[in-house]
Amino acid sequence: MQLCDSRRLTGRNLIQDRPGAVIEVQLAAAEADEVIAGWRHQARRILDAVGWEGEEVRLRRHRSGATLALSAPIDALYSATEVNEWALEAATAAVGGRPGPDLAAGAARLREAIQRESQPALLELRDAAAAHGVAFLADDDLVTLGLGCGSRTWPRRTLLAPGEVDWPALHDVPTVLVTGTNGKTTTVRLVAAMLAAAGRVAGMTTTDGIAVGDELLESGDYSGPAGARQLLRDRRVEAAVLETARGGILRRGIAIAGAAGAAVTNVAADHLGELGIDDLADLAETKLVVIGALAPGGRAVLNASDPELARRGAALAARGTAVTWFSLRPPLGSAKAAPFPDLDWHLRRGGEAVLLDGDRLVLARGGRREAIAGLDEVPIAFGGAARYNVANALAAIGLGAALGLPAAAMAAGLRSVQRDARDNPGRGALFVLRGRRILVDYAHNPHGLRALLELATSLPAARRLLLIGQAGDRSDEAIRDLARTAWSWRAERVIVKELPTMLRGRLPGEVPALLAGELRRLGAPAESIGHAPSELDAVRQALVWAQPGDLLLLLVHTQRAEVLELLSTAGAALEVRTAAQRGDDQAQ
Repeated sequence: MQLCDSRRLTGRNLIQDRPGAVIEVQLAAAEADEVIAGWRHQARRILDAVGWEGEEVRLRRHRSGATLALSAPIDALYSATEVNEWALEAATAAVGGRPGPDLAAGAARLREAIQRESQPALLELRDAAAAHGVAFLADDDLVTLGLGCGSRTWPRRTLLAPGEVDWPALHDVPTVLVTGTNGKTTTVRLVAAMLAAAGRVAGMTTTDGIAVGDELLESGDYSGPAGARQLLRDRRVEAAVLETARGGILRRGIAIAGAAGAAVTNVAADHLGELGIDDLADLAETKLVVIGALAPGGRAVLNASDPELARRGAALAARGTAVTWFSLRPPLGSAKAAPFPDLDWHLRRGGEAVLLDGDRLVLARGGRREAIAGLDEVPIAFGGAARYNVANALAAIGLGAALGLPAAAMAAGLRSVQRDARDNPGRGALFVLRGRRILVDYAHNPHGLRALLELATSLPAARRLLLIGQAGDRSDEAIRDLARTAWSWRAERVIVKELPTMLRGRLPGEVPALLAGELRRLGAPAESIGHAPSELDAVRQALVWAQPGDLLLLLVHTQRAEVLELLSTAGAALEVRTAAQRGDDQAQ
């Protein structure tokens, strides 16, 4: 048995809908049943002994072991991790035939820890917030009542009593969540643009940072609960769009409840084998945790063309969840409509869906249909060639409808997001530099790359170059699968990059070697494969190789700002180089 992680769960998560503590363990098959049963028994004993009789014990088994969780009061989560570790220690001692920790002594020590950490005033304020119908956000330093422009925040060490709070001054702001394997950040940006077009100050969190209106507050990955809390404490925010990534759901949970809408863009193989997520079914279950954060009447916006989401979404709808499907399939009544029982049934009964009807993006609800925009009005759709961005736009319309936005604002938001480095940096950003087309994107898994290659194939190109790389936390097979997807485009030049800040346990050169080896095995000539020690170096190589008429597809993950800055100034440098080449030709 190996203990991999012991951590707090601060909100709704995959294993339970309450805060608590969780342990990740790797277990050999021969010992798994006995260790898990022993942990269950010991966890119940110690919870009762410390006075937490009402707390729950939960577990989730997976291929390499188990996730062992217990619920706990939100003011004693650090102590809860110690309670959980005591239970595991007692269980493994019993399995190994060794004397375990003494229950009485352990309970006494843990009660003292709980007493030191507990903060009754915090729980009293939480309960008062629920009674007044406003959100409650808490972390190690701050406590917030209400959201955005309706919020007030205090240091956790100096809380007000409920009777001292000006409750009429507090309120929540409309909030939506966006998760999925690919397309999350673009969908968030589209919804934020719709809100801005409706005249609201929109806040958003993404893997790129935290922004309020046009102001970037923080740069980096803020797609977890900490980023959500930081944004929702900003008193300028009138509505919030929160990217909600798999890692945050699993490691800490979701920061909020009461969302107006929650979208799941798609479910595809990525990060499998991490944190007990072994296959697409596990991943779909994780993504759909966001549905539990909906307010009564909130809408689940789900991809009807994704098999995992279609199956689970139908079950959610059957249990009463309001589902808005989105789909690139032809709508009901079209001769080309592919059979899809849930979507057709849903529409015939007046359900809500967002569809691609010819060249129009259509919102169907209550038996009526309203065209929101044409494909030619959505710049990031590339006239429909970027099918993945058409799907993202459909999801955004579903969330816009959940927020109650008028059709004109949704259409204006879709029109306003350009395919450039300002509006959607690093996601389908197109540069044309002295006759060279350069497409910069964040695609980082085979599903995302396949979608991007569909778009790239539609663009004219004399020659094609692809820049690829991968983080070290993917399996060897997942890395080779990315290379296989890349080779389907048959680029004349492939540059394999190192990601020094994303080695994640691997040796330098290991991931590029796997990618290059698979490309050579598939038939790529060795001389067509270049290597670069960083993304920026790789882009410089690509620009040196490129000639007018070429298409460069650059997958950029860690040095986006530097790459975009280089490309913004590369036009002049290319002009100098081209002039020099013309001079050389004339001299010859």
